[in-house]
Amino acid sequence: MIDSVMFWNEPNNLSHWDFQLDPDWAIFADMVSRAADAVAAENPRLTRVLGGISPIDPGFLQNMRNKGVFDHMDVIAVHGFPLDWNHWTIHEWPDKLAEVRAVTGDKPLWVSEVGVSTFGAEEVQEFGLRRTAELLSGRVDRIHWYSLFDLPRAWPATTRHREAEGSSYYRHFYMGLIREDGTPKLALDHFSRFAPELGVCQWFHFEDHRLDDGVRWLKQLGVRKLRTGLSWADWLRPDAERWFDRVMRALDDFDVTATFCFTPEHLGVRPHHTSPPLEVEAFADFCALMTRRYAA
Repeated sequence: MIDSVMFWNEPNNLSHWDFQLDPDWAIFADMVSRAADAVAAENPRLTRVLGGISPIDPGFLQNMRNKGVFDHMDVIAVHGFPLDWNHWTIHEWPDKLAEVRAVTGDKPLWVSEVGVSTFGAEEVQEFGLRRTAELLSGRVDRIHWYSLFDLPRAWPATTRHREAEGSSYYRHFYMGLIREDGTPKLALDHFSRFAPELGVCQWFHFEDHRLDDGVRWLKQLGVRKLRTGLSWADWLRPDAERWFDRVMRALDDFDVTATFCFTPEHLGVRPHHTSPPLEVEAFADFCALMTRRYAA
């Protein structure tokens, strides 16, 4: 069942929020504050999470705090991928958390995405899983490993730098503990040692053929905490209600963090899922609707 909701995903990353249209994140701050209040009005027991930031940037969080966003949130979340994309080492995790806490104060802190690709070697992911668990366990309130499955190579990664930064784009496709063909990688054998303290972040795309296998694997691994997405853009697709209902029924046995994000093209300032919406209340209405439907 849904126990928490997250507002947007990596808003300080151009791949997920077009800050060229919102250079000071003023629209974003207003949008997520209204959305958090709308969710609280439907179910005040749900934990409200400011969308996991990537890269880890205390300056962005200070901006959100100055704009009053923290007053509407129960938890602040960050993402980190030091072995693939970030310009710091995995051993710096405690320092990065300290930098964030210097801004967030006594707000609970989650690492809602952390992972390691097998682009270079599966042994790197083995090491990364173990060391990540050692460095984060007991230091944050919730951890979501990204991810269970590799991204199918026929699908696009949600990013804007395809083939522009060496291997960066292609690393997206190798973040799973399980290969595209359904076979396990080396690190999968070790994951159960860290569950249920380590949860999983797994995005289930619209009509995702991996849903049932994903639920089976998550239960087999002992996962309790699951983060996934409920896409505002997908909600307006034909037959969306049936698909959303199926996903939420399938995930009912987990403590789910539902991430609300992605603007429908016709509702954006420009026709793209990263665009600020023309009306910020429209996003709040979507979040309220999802809460009534799946977390009343």
